[in-house]
Amino acid sequence: MTRSTYVVAAGSNRRGRHGTPAHEVAAALAALRGVVAVAPIINSAPLGPSIRRFANTVAIIESDASPRELLRTLKAIERRFGRRRGQRWGARVIDLDLILWSGGTYQDSDLTIPHAAFRMRDFVLAPLARLAPSWRDPLTGLTVRQLHARLTRRCALPRRSGAGAGP
Repeated sequence: MTRSTYVVAAGSNRRGRHGTPAHEVAAALAALRGVVAVAPIINSAPLGPSIRRFANTVAIIESDASPRELLRTLKAIERRFGRRRGQRWGARVIDLDLILWSGGTYQDSDLTIPHAAFRMRDFVLAPLARLAPSWRDPLTGLTVRQLHARLTRRCALPRRSGAGAGP
């Protein structure tokens, strides 16, 4: 297989054997081979029922592994860090997701690339825009910078019209 480039998102909102969630994220990425760049870790609000804030980042990985093989590696790291399947969006010591792949799209029974929800997640797009703003989403053709701008731009309030329309 030829060498590929991947985007991996990492997040944690529970202390583990490495310490704080930010330390868990850093340790998980250190356990991964082929990391060529890591965005600064940011704190973000949880999705779903969890009340704990997350430490999140993204990393650029270069690997000879297929998407399926890299997914197996990510899941093995999660297990070593104590990740157990449980409540969706609940507290977790580490979460590693394959977001994008230089090969474009990929789909099998366990994996879809690009990640189905990445376009709606500021905690993925903001760090990724710092590392690879020109990377194009293979489905929309938009760059990461464009996707992030669309997600975070403020919508203008509709203008009032007619006489007497005041504050």
